[in-house]
Amino acid sequence: MKCNYSNKEQSLLKELVKGQHPLTCVICCSDSRVIPEKIFDKTFGELFVIRTAGNVINEGELASIEYALEHLKVKEVIVLAHTHCGAIHASIHQEKSKYMDVILNRIYKNIDGEMNETKASELNAKKEVLYLKDKFNNHQDKFIAMIYDIEKLEVRGI
Repeated sequence: MKCNYSNKEQSLLKELVKGQHPLTCVICCSDSRVIPEKIFDKTFGELFVIRTAGNVINEGELASIEYALEHLKVKEVIVLAHTHCGAIHASIHQEKSKYMDVILNRIYKNIDGEMNETKASELNAKKEVLYLKDKFNNHQDKFIAMIYDIEKLEVRGI
């Protein structure tokens, strides 16, 4: 299947074949409504995006973040939470599943009993930022927590 890109996008992609140099790494939820390139008004090559349900960072994500910091030399790493997150909802309501429990249990610890889903999303992102600061202590100033409001179509720091 051939991708349908504009002439401008095709030209940009031809340049990016030589290599990528994104300035920002975004760790965001796998939710299909959360598209970092749209949220931050960016295009090909500008963001290094890592998607994981509920923004939960495990070993695979750590490896990708290490690559972004050490090899791509990104200037910042954003943990992007969002409103109406299914993983947050499932964790608050202590839903059980075969494979999601590793994520839901981590979120449950991060939110420390918070029942408001937006506040829980914010807490989860903040705790994941603290986790990253501990893992990459020589890059502590690069980690930022933000939340995207799906209804208001706004993003803000938390």
